[in-house]
Amino acid sequence: MRECLPSVHRSIVLSALDRYANFALFFVATAVLSRLLTPQEFGLYAIANALTAVIAASFQEFGGANYLIQKRDLSHASLRTAFTVTLAVSSLIGVTMFAGAGALSRLFEQDSLRRGLEVSALNFLLLPVSGTVSALFRRDMEFGKLALCNLAGGCSGSIASMALAMWGFSYMAPIWGSVVGNLILAVLLLSCRPDRSWFRLSLAEYRDVIGFGLYSSGVAVINVFYNLAPQLFLAKILDVASVGLYSRAINITQVFDKVVVQVLNPVIMPAIVAQTKGRADLRQVYLEAIELLSAVQWPFLISVAIVAQPLILIWLGPTWLEIVPLVRLLCIANLFLFAACLSYPVLVAVGSIRDALSSSLISLPPSLLVILCASFFGVQAVAASALLTLPFQAVVVMYFIGQHIAVGPRDLARGLIKSGVVTAITGSGVASCAALIQAGIATPLAGLIAAFVAAPLCWWLGLLLTAHPLLRRIQDAASGLAVVAPRHHARRS
Repeated sequence: MRECLPSVHRSIVLSALDRYANFALFFVATAVLSRLLTPQEFGLYAIANALTAVIAASFQEFGGANYLIQKRDLSHASLRTAFTVTLAVSSLIGVTMFAGAGALSRLFEQDSLRRGLEVSALNFLLLPVSGTVSALFRRDMEFGKLALCNLAGGCSGSIASMALAMWGFSYMAPIWGSVVGNLILAVLLLSCRPDRSWFRLSLAEYRDVIGFGLYSSGVAVINVFYNLAPQLFLAKILDVASVGLYSRAINITQVFDKVVVQVLNPVIMPAIVAQTKGRADLRQVYLEAIELLSAVQWPFLISVAIVAQPLILIWLGPTWLEIVPLVRLLCIANLFLFAACLSYPVLVAVGSIRDALSSSLISLPPSLLVILCASFFGVQAVAASALLTLPFQAVVVMYFIGQHIAVGPRDLARGLIKSGVVTAITGSGVASCAALIQAGIATPLAGLIAAFVAAPLCWWLGLLLTAHPLLRRIQDAASGLAVVAPRHHARRS
């Protein structure tokens, strides 16, 4: 287990550089687009994006990243078959989406949606190429090249979106921006992978590819549809502006995912598979991981919930202040997802992808029913429904995980108690800054800056007072960097 740690640490650092650079682009693009697009215009983009994401999830697991990464002995035939299946299904779905754009726009009673869906269909010609190459880089833990390509693609897409919005392209600006970004990404990834023999079409291993894809794709489609269902329900039952408000609230709530979880996601699957091959204690790995993740996620979400009003005012502008209560409700609900990014990789690692699908089929349909009912009562009711649905989903998936690695409620409680104390200490510091804003002693900008300073200081104090395991990991990482830097300099000399 320890032998693979340097490789995992290096991969996390490279993945972090990739994600943080793209998050900086996301932060700037969101601020600019929020001032150029109205909630209704953003709502149209959100609907087109939601439909595209749901449709894309239905094919990407047929020979997609998870198949290529978890395959212990990836033969040339398996790789060629995986690309062939992905390309065939993607092309078919892209053509179907282009042809059905008119019908979908009539379903949501938004004629202008048709053009957005037709342009979005172009992405399906690019995703098989970029998805296959990205998976191969991840499998080989080559995150340096992948980070550079992702950064260039993300930068191109963000710049294109902002420029087109300034030129009056309305909701079509971010849609065209995503196409530009995906095109640049695909070209760069291909240029970094000189061996393109997998381009030759083959169906030699189609049984293995489709066998894994049926379960993995089922999990992906159900989860993606669930995540985007509130926007689709609101579009049909209420109005497009409500979709825009809810989508923006989700974007802010998911900042933690962009800052932390998306850094780890490319690494988690190959790292867990590697440790499973090395016969590591998966139960201990899982418990340590949730202890570390919760110590970062919980303080972050609580801090965002507390300073939601000044944060939205300064970042998005006064037009979006309606989403403050939505953000607070969603932040609290997402506290229960402290182990969400681990669930699927762990179940795949223990060879139980069927349980991943079973847990989704048990927990998500009732959750969708709750969201559907809440949609009739407004966008705030939809956000509040997450307080019921997310805890229920967490309990179901942990039940299935517990069947394989013997993790029970007491184990989780012992792993989370220190993180709870760290969260309380961090929240108290941020709440003091929010109180200064509320009392008129500090301006929203000054109070927000004070909160950004107080949060990490109080968080660090919490780690010290509780002797949290994350503190030791940070110290070990710092020591490792201190040792590696002189060696790297000596080698270069």
